[in-house]
Amino acid sequence: MSSQELVTLNVGGKIFTTRLSTIKQFPASRLARMLDGKDQEFKMVGGQIFVDRDGVLFSFILDFLRTHQLLLPTDFSDYLRLQREALFYELDSLVDLLNQHILEPRSAFLEVHFLNRNTQAFFRVFGSCSKTIEMLTGRITVFIEQPAAPTWSSNSFPPQMTLLPLPPQRPSYHDLVFYCGSDSTTDNQIGVRYVSIKPDNRKLANGTNVLGLLIDILLKEGFHLVSTRTVSSEDKSECYSFERIKPLEVLTMNSTPKLEAEQSQKKK
Repeated sequence: MSSQELVTLNVGGKIFTTRLSTIKQFPASRLARMLDGKDQEFKMVGGQIFVDRDGVLFSFILDFLRTHQLLLPTDFSDYLRLQREALFYELDSLVDLLNQHILEPRSAFLEVHFLNRNTQAFFRVFGSCSKTIEMLTGRITVFIEQPAAPTWSSNSFPPQMTLLPLPPQRPSYHDLVFYCGSDSTTDNQIGVRYVSIKPDNRKLANGTNVLGLLIDILLKEGFHLVSTRTVSSEDKSECYSFERIKPLEVLTMNSTPKLEAEQSQKKK
């Protein structure tokens, strides 16, 4: 490789050497146009192109130019500053990827309120992410015990019971409620409400067992138990708080630099 195929940049005091083709691959960007010497922001000093911008953030930009992917450290927090640098260099694809990263919530919070009263246990699950509540709604089934319809060959007493499956109630997009345990019917018969949570196929009527299963499901889904507190000692009401941090993702641009340049020309 000849020296003519390379370019050295001094960005805020940090030195970067890369291929000319890497800098030129986004023709519509300011970076690609800096090589003609017409942009006053870019000065040639001692054989290096000096750019008075943040050198640390430019390392992520150069990595994006080389890979077309945005991969940031897990503790990275300067999304807005990096987006500002991407806007300065007129890298529209990188700006779009950063918009995805900034708009998506990094953490999901969830609370399980548990009330154990006599022979019944009540649950209310609140989540900051409606998709998590939808996932739990699809997994949780409440089974209500009720008398089976009589048949001509059935004269048994007490009557046979059947289980009617129902989804948990959804007061809003961000919470769901259900309960289990003994349940008095309109004709003073005692029925039982069971709860099943997939992938576990057991039907549980004991509130403590349902709580344990629900917590186990949430832990397997990547949630971490942050805190527990007793809301009311008289009512035996408890609250369990969970948090799930979104795993690190590699964001890849959808369009190619050539296609991006053609779209930019059409806009003009």
